Amino acid sequence: MSSLQAVQTNRSYLVSTFIRGSVEKYEYLLDHLLSENVLSWEDYEVVNLVGQPLSTLVRQLLDIVTCKGETACRHFVDALHKVEDSAEEAGICLQPPEESSQLSQYLQRERPRIVKLIHNYVNAVLQHLLEHRYITRNEIEQIQLPIFTTSQKARRLLDLLRVKGNEPARCLIEFIHNLGEGIVEQVTDVCLAYQTKLKTTISAQSKFLSTYDGSENMCLEDIYTQSVLEIPENPNNSDNMQGSPNQDLLSIFNAQGLINNKADSILILGDAGSGKSTLLQQIQHLWADGQALQNFSFIFPFTCRRLYCITKPLSLKALLFEQCCWPPDQLQDKIFQFILDNPRKVLITFDGFDEFKFAFTDDSRHCSPTEPTGIAGLVFNLIQGNLMKDCLKVVTSRPDVVNVSLRKYVRKEMHLKGFSEEGIEFFMRKHHSNPDTAKDIISLVKANSSLHGLCNIPVFCWIVSKCHKQLINCGSKTPQTMTDMYVLTLKHFLHHSSTRLKVTENVLLEKVNSIKHLGKLALNGLCQGLYVFSYHDVAKEGITEEDLTLGFLVLSRNFSDEKPVSSQYYEFLHITFQCFFAALYMIMNDDVSSASLHQLFKWNRKPTRESRVKISHLCLQPILPRQRKSFLRNIEIRNLQITATFVAGLLSNALYSNLVDSWQPIKLSTKCKIIKRCLTKGIQKHFNSIPPALKDEKKSMHAMPDFVWLIKCIYELQDMTLSEKAVQGLDIDHLKMTYCGIGPTECTALAYVLKHLKKPVGMQLDHNSIGDIGIEQLIPCLHKCRAL
Repeated sequence: MSSLQAVQTNRSYLVSTFIRGSVEKYEYLLDHLLSENVLSWEDYEVVNLVGQPLSTLVRQLLDIVTCKGETACRHFVDALHKVEDSAEEAGICLQPPEESSQLSQYLQRERPRIVKLIHNYVNAVLQHLLEHRYITRNEIEQIQLPIFTTSQKARRLLDLLRVKGNEPARCLIEFIHNLGEGIVEQVTDVCLAYQTKLKTTISAQSKFLSTYDGSENMCLEDIYTQSVLEIPENPNNSDNMQGSPNQDLLSIFNAQGLINNKADSILILGDAGSGKSTLLQQIQHLWADGQALQNFSFIFPFTCRRLYCITKPLSLKALLFEQCCWPPDQLQDKIFQFILDNPRKVLITFDGFDEFKFAFTDDSRHCSPTEPTGIAGLVFNLIQGNLMKDCLKVVTSRPDVVNVSLRKYVRKEMHLKGFSEEGIEFFMRKHHSNPDTAKDIISLVKANSSLHGLCNIPVFCWIVSKCHKQLINCGSKTPQTMTDMYVLTLKHFLHHSSTRLKVTENVLLEKVNSIKHLGKLALNGLCQGLYVFSYHDVAKEGITEEDLTLGFLVLSRNFSDEKPVSSQYYEFLHITFQCFFAALYMIMNDDVSSASLHQLFKWNRKPTRESRVKISHLCLQPILPRQRKSFLRNIEIRNLQITATFVAGLLSNALYSNLVDSWQPIKLSTKCKIIKRCLTKGIQKHFNSIPPALKDEKKSMHAMPDFVWLIKCIYELQDMTLSEKAVQGLDIDHLKMTYCGIGPTECTALAYVLKHLKKPVGMQLDHNSIGDIGIEQLIPCLHKCRAL
C-alpha cells in the first residue's frame, strides 16, 4: 500500500488519535513537516490557526498532505514515526552552513531540534536577542503571552526570526552553541519565572527616586544624574593604571583597574551625600528593566542599615529569599540550587556598609549555605567569598570604615566624587521642567563661588533645587557655608509646615520645641550608632505628630510602610540631617556642658567602630547629660566630624545672633570660646608634629585628612581673625595634601584659611578630586602658592 493510500485509509483513525492526544504532539508534527518542506508557510498558517478546534486543524492538514501526493504523504508518515519516538536525541551540536546567507533556511531545516533545545530557555534567548537589538520589547511581549506553552513560545520566536533575515538566525545559533559549551548557563524556566518576579519587585522599588524629604517620587530614568566615578591610582592594579578619568556606571563591572582578580567584592567609596545609594538604585533599575547587566540571572539588593536590625540567625537561603523576593515554596530548592551552581550569574549589592555597625573581621569562617549564623558572619563571609565564591558583590561605603582586613577581599575599588560642572547643570535641568527656572538657578550657582563649590555634592544640589526661591531672594546674602545651607533648608521646611506664619516672623523661635525634640533624638541616635528609630523610640523622646509633619523625620525607606503606626520605623532625611539636628541640640541646650564639646574637636581621635557593641534598635536608651561627654566618644568618626563642623558653623557671626534671638541659650558665648580654642589648639598640634627640615632640604608638611577637617570647621565659623591666627605659626616651604579626600567644598575652606599664610608655599594636591570647580575655589589663595 502506498503512503498516499495509507493516509487516506487511516484518516478517521489519525483524526481521533490526534484529538485524544496533546496539542504539543500535533505542533511537533508540523515542525517536522516544515523542516522537510512538506508544508509551505501559507499551509502552516492555515493548519496552525490560533483558536481553531484541533479536530478541524488535523482534517485541514490531512487534506493538504493528500493533495500534495505520494512524496508528501511519505514524509508525513516518516514524521509520524519521529513524533512517536519520544527517545529521539535532540543534541546540542548544530552544524550550521558556512555561508551566512543560508542561516535562516537552516533554522527551518532544524526546527524540531531547535524547539526542543530552547523551549526551556526561551526567556534567556529573548533577552539575548534583545541585547543584540534583533527583536523589540513589543515582540517579546507578544511571544510571552501566558496562553502559550514554552514550546509554543519557541515556535513563535522561530516564526518571527524567519522574516528577520540571517543575522538574527546567526545570533540564535551562537546562543545555542554557547549553551552546549557551558558558556551560557542553562537557566530553566522555573528559575526564569522567579527571575521575572524578582525583576518586577526590583523594578517597582527602583523605578522612582524619592527626594530626601520624601515629598516627591520622580521617575529615576528621567532625573538620574551620573556622579563622577573614578578608579583611584593603585600599584596593585592588574593593568598598571595610574588612576583614571571619569568612568561610566557599567565600568564598575569591567576588568579595568582590578586589584585582586581572585576576589569577588567591588568597593565603591564616597562621602555622605555623594550619591552611592542612587548609583546602586540605577544599577538595579537597568537590570530589572532589561536595559543592561542581563548576564546576571538574579540581583539581590540589600541595605546594611536594614541588615543591622536583623537579630535572629539566618542561612544564606533565608537571607536571599526572605529579605529580597520569596519564591513559591515547592520551587525554592530548585532555584536555590541553581544559585549555588551558577554564582557568576548572581549579583549581590550591599548599600551603606558604614552603617553596618560590626567591625569587619575574617577570623570566623562560615561556608555552609544552609546553616544559620549571625547576620555579621553571613555578610562578612559573602564578602570574603567563603559563601558564594565567584558571585560578584558590590559594596558601597564611606571611606573611613574600610580597614586593612576588608581590603584583602576587594576585587576592584572605585571612588564616587559627586557632580562635575556639567552634572550640576544637568541635575538642575532635570529637576525643573521650567527652563527659565533651571537657568536662573544655574546662573545663581555659578555667580556665587562658595555655592558653586558646595553643589559638587548631590545632597547640596538638592537643597539648592528645593530652596531656590529663597536663594534667589537672598540677594547678596546667599549661603557661604555648609551650615548656611542646612539652616536655609530648616527655615524652608518650617515655613512650609506653618502656613499661618508670616515670612518675616522668627520661625526658629516658633518651632523651638520641635527642633529640641528632633535634636535630642538625633544626638542620642548618633551616640548609640542608631539611624533607624522605632515608633516607640520616637514617642519616648517626646516627638509629636506636629514634629513629624515638619518633614525631617520620615518613614524609613528600608522598611515596609504598610504596617500599623505602632510598627513603623523612622529615619532622618539623610545622615547629614541627623548630624545637623544633633549639632543644633548641642548648641541650644544648656544641659550639654561646654566641656563635652572638647570631644568633638579631638583632632587625633581614633575611630571606635571596632569596639562598638551592637545595641538593639528597639531600645533607644536615653543619654543623661553627665554621660553625654563619654558617649560622644562612641559616635562614628565621620559622623562626629560632620556634627562638629555643623557646631562650628552654627556659631558663625551670621548665625550666632539668630540663635541668641531665637533660643537665648545661656552658655552659648562660652561654647563659642571653647570651640575656637579647640580649633586653634588642634591646628597648632598639627603644626608641632612637623619634623625639622634636613640639611639642604626645604621644610615640608604632609597634611592628614583631620587637618583638612579642622580647616573646614574654621571656614564654617567664618571668623577671619581665627583663620589668621590658625596659620600664623605655619613655617614651611612645602605643603603636601595628597590623599586627603579634597573636593571643591574643601578647596573653598583651604582658600579661606591659607590666604593668610605669611609666605608663599608650594602646594601638592595630587590624588584628590579637585576638578575645575575646585580650582575656581582656590583662586583666593593662589597668590600664596609658589607652585601648585
